[in-house]
Amino acid sequence: MKATKLFLFVLVFLSISCSKQAATDPVSFNEGWKFHKGDIDGAQNADLDDASWRDITLPHDWAIEGPFDSSYNARSGGLPFHGTGWYRKQFDMPATASGKHITLHFDGAMNNAKVWLNGNMIGDRPYGYIGFSVDLSPHLNYGGSNVIAVQLAPEDFSSRWYPGAGIYRNTWLEINNEIHVAKWGTFITTPSISKEAASINILTEIESVATEDKEVHLQTIIYDPKNREVAKTHSVVQTKQNNVVEAVQTTTVKSPMLWDLDTPNLYTAKTTLIRGDKVLDSYQTTFGIRTIAYGADFGFKLNGKKTRFKGVCLHHDLGPLGTAVNTRATERQLEIMQDMGVNAIRTSHNPPSPEQVQLCDQMGLMIQVEAFDVWQMAKVENDYSKHFDDWHEEDLRDMIRIFRNSPSVVMWSIGNEILEQSHNTKGTEIAKKLVAICKDEDTSRPTTAGFNQYRKPMENGMADAIDLVGWNYKPRKYEEVLEKHPDWIVYGSETSSTVSSRGTYHLPIEKYVKHESLEITSYDFIGPPWAYPPDIEFEALEKTPNNLGEFIWTGFDYLGEPTPYGGKDNSTNGYWNGDWPARSSYFGAVDLCGLPKDRFYLYQSQWTSTPMVHVLPHWNWEGKEGEIIPVVSYTNAEEVELFVNGKSFGKKRKGIDKTPIPINFIDWEGGRYKGTHMSPYRLMWEVPYQPGSLKVVAYTNGVVVAEKRINTAGKPAKIELIPDRDILDADGQDISFITVRITDKDGNICPMANHLVEFSVSDLGTIAAVGNGDPATTAPFQSNQRNAFNGLCMLMVKTTKKTGKLSVQATSDGLKEASISLTAE
Repeated sequence: MKATKLFLFVLVFLSISCSKQAATDPVSFNEGWKFHKGDIDGAQNADLDDASWRDITLPHDWAIEGPFDSSYNARSGGLPFHGTGWYRKQFDMPATASGKHITLHFDGAMNNAKVWLNGNMIGDRPYGYIGFSVDLSPHLNYGGSNVIAVQLAPEDFSSRWYPGAGIYRNTWLEINNEIHVAKWGTFITTPSISKEAASINILTEIESVATEDKEVHLQTIIYDPKNREVAKTHSVVQTKQNNVVEAVQTTTVKSPMLWDLDTPNLYTAKTTLIRGDKVLDSYQTTFGIRTIAYGADFGFKLNGKKTRFKGVCLHHDLGPLGTAVNTRATERQLEIMQDMGVNAIRTSHNPPSPEQVQLCDQMGLMIQVEAFDVWQMAKVENDYSKHFDDWHEEDLRDMIRIFRNSPSVVMWSIGNEILEQSHNTKGTEIAKKLVAICKDEDTSRPTTAGFNQYRKPMENGMADAIDLVGWNYKPRKYEEVLEKHPDWIVYGSETSSTVSSRGTYHLPIEKYVKHESLEITSYDFIGPPWAYPPDIEFEALEKTPNNLGEFIWTGFDYLGEPTPYGGKDNSTNGYWNGDWPARSSYFGAVDLCGLPKDRFYLYQSQWTSTPMVHVLPHWNWEGKEGEIIPVVSYTNAEEVELFVNGKSFGKKRKGIDKTPIPINFIDWEGGRYKGTHMSPYRLMWEVPYQPGSLKVVAYTNGVVVAEKRINTAGKPAKIELIPDRDILDADGQDISFITVRITDKDGNICPMANHLVEFSVSDLGTIAAVGNGDPATTAPFQSNQRNAFNGLCMLMVKTTKKTGKLSVQATSDGLKEASISLTAE
């Protein structure tokens, strides 16, 4: 790294989702599939009788159906994700399509995919997280019937978390003329942006499968966010038979509307290929105009404004829905994260779905796109290391080409906690090769990686190989690193790893490794040996103002890896079933269903400016009358006053009145931080318990800006249903996430209620999943009933393709039932 380390990127970016017009539009290929779990001889053959196979619509995750069982690895969710699964689909291809270039695209298939058409093997892809296409043209029956067959064969010990199984992302049929825009074939950058104008360079790759060279006209029209034409350019291009040629065009957009976090303005570019009077291809893309800059002396700037990453790491599963991609479920995850104050996502530890990136473009979120969790050295015996040598270059290049045109993507990660970082030269050599691939595909963004073995990457040159040096769980090393390497740009690529169970509180407040209940206190200081409370990272970032920020582990709970229960991280040490049924993570700031934990509000108090205040724990402590209960408040205001049963327990000022929290974590050099940390980010009162109410009032400049109240709940009396939306799209995919609350007669949530709730949905909807956020239960997600966990559970209702009203009912013994109406239109 050079002494004057500065990265300035001025770019126009396309969104991931490209759509062609007219006859060349990609067509969803998701419907009409057959599925069989298990291996079958000859399943790839067109004449196989699959009438007994199950009818399914993609995307599909076969493992989420369960059952949970201790014969499966809790580290991978305790679900049957490994084994063989077959998918088949019969489809017709008109005779008029002969001579076209016809491909089938998979956004992702988990994993070890092999694809046949009419009995002919036409492609394979081991890595389940990357999109790929197969060429159907040579083996199609034009004017007749065709059968596509796909075999997936996920292996046991292939993932450190729940990977899902099956064709879990969308599929697309693409019918192109002989000459067309290549897949992921556009890349738009700008050498300069000002308030007056943005100069635009457009790279278009034109693919020809024709038998002779031909001249075509290339036209690109730019439309602004209000769909007004704002720029146009035209070129003549000489195509090459059975080859791809590149064409570069330039134009200018006047008074550009920038893509930013608060104003994610998106433009549209329409690319048209014309020969004579015939339109050969029309390729429409969405993009944003913005600048990103990195520097050791200022950190990160978006559109010239210093911006810190308030980031979260997210695995790819959607909780009780599994890994099958659903746009609304992904959107809801991102909405919840934004409500917490999040402005950035790390796609740990693999390429994300196209839908996630497209949504980030639309919603104003930044993304670190990560390629790999392993290189050549395995973390579990059947992981990607088996395929790295043969596939890493193609997978990395394709990842970048898929996502390089998104305004939300601000860096490429080449790896997470790679074991090669401990080698003297091996890791550095591989890192340099991967960085070179990134730069060959895209010079507009920096490269990064997440290091967890302190000093080794600094000593062997691996950290020097990348642009942005990410540290996993090293908050008390930032100052030391920057003192030794003042030109480095650093950040917390993975931070905190605090664990908790929503709504659970253990007294007294003490640091423990595990709890016999298989739940973890939500006072938010428990974690595995490397973990520390969020407060430690907040403090470290304040001391290093040019640090880029942090990505917490994690935003959401995820399936698998139930730390601290079960096993040791990054080790091939068998199943993690010693604490069964603990089978999903406790790391999230929200639970598996998207219900906020208390830690959500701690981050919100640091990452948002809209006045807020939060108080914990619940106030139902029967049998502890007169005993001291620690009451804690989080706020972004200046001070908070606590009232207990109407009596003031005094005001406390944030940053002045500090709260003691126990810490005990290692720094990977053999050192350990142990004792009591006085946190300036929490406010605490010691309160003798008496039933009644807690009320916190937040003040800034002496003026009340926010307040919150918790009442002691009476006997559970009724059910409440609270949908996140009650007007849905009748597309067969939209979902209403309905929070189910167990309350007393006055509507106060009963914080320890665990009633079994049964659900029914009318014909215009289906139950997609149920859940309750408990990481240690084997109750199925696909069911019409669920026990509440600490007073709450979740019902997920999916629409059909019929419009109208649909009703939802919830019943439970001894409770007043509840019903709501949703509209599908």
